[in-house]
Amino acid sequence: MRRKALSLFFTLWLGLPLGAQEEAPDEEIPITSDWSQYTPFGYSRGDQMLAISPTFIFPMFFVGKSGIMDPNMSVIGIGLTLGYNYFLSPHFFLGGEVTGIAITSKAKNWLFMVPFGVKVGWQFNLHHTQLPIFLRGLEFPVSLMIGGEVQSYLNHEENYFGLFLKPGVGAFFRFHQSWSAGIQAEWWWVPQWPKDEPSKNVDGHFLEITATIRYHF
Repeated sequence: MRRKALSLFFTLWLGLPLGAQEEAPDEEIPITSDWSQYTPFGYSRGDQMLAISPTFIFPMFFVGKSGIMDPNMSVIGIGLTLGYNYFLSPHFFLGGEVTGIAITSKAKNWLFMVPFGVKVGWQFNLHHTQLPIFLRGLEFPVSLMIGGEVQSYLNHEENYFGLFLKPGVGAFFRFHQSWSAGIQAEWWWVPQWPKDEPSKNVDGHFLEITATIRYHF
C-alpha cells in the first residue's frame, strides 16, 4: 500500500511540469532576413540584357604628326547602337556592341562609321529599400569596349578598317523587372594608321551620347 502511494505521488509530481509545458502557449521566434531590405531588381550570374540606343556623335579633335587638327566635320552625327550584356556576377558583365554612324564633312561629303567589338564592365547598383524611393533602382555601369571600326568616305571611294577603343559611363533607372532606361557618355578613340603612309597617321577623338532603353531577361 505504501509503495503504491509513493508511486502515485512521484507520478503526479513529475507529470505536473509536463502538463504545464504542454498547456503553455507557443512562443513566436522572430525571424529576420536581409532579403527584405532589397528590391527584386538585383542581378545574378546568367542574367542578360539587350540594349538599343539612338546615338549622337560629336567630333572633338584629331591628333596627327603636326599636332592637334581640325576634325573638318559637322558638329554632330547620328546613328543607332545595339548591345548585349551577360552578367557573370551581380556587378561584372561581358557583352558586345555594334554602332552605325553617319556624319558629314564641312564640304557636305558623307562619312559612315561602323564600330563593333567586345565590351567588359562593372555596374554599381542602388537597390536597397532603406534608400529614398527616388534613388532605388538606380544603376551606374562603367565599361570599356575594344574592337574594330569600318569607315567609308566619298561614296565608298575611300575605305578603312582599324582599331577602335571606347570607355564609357552611364546612369540608368530600373523602373520595371524587365526594363530600364538611361543615358550614356562614351569616348571614342579611332586611330587611322595607313600601313603604306605612316606619316599620315591620325588619331580621331569623338564624344558619344546615347539615350538607351534596356530589356532584362
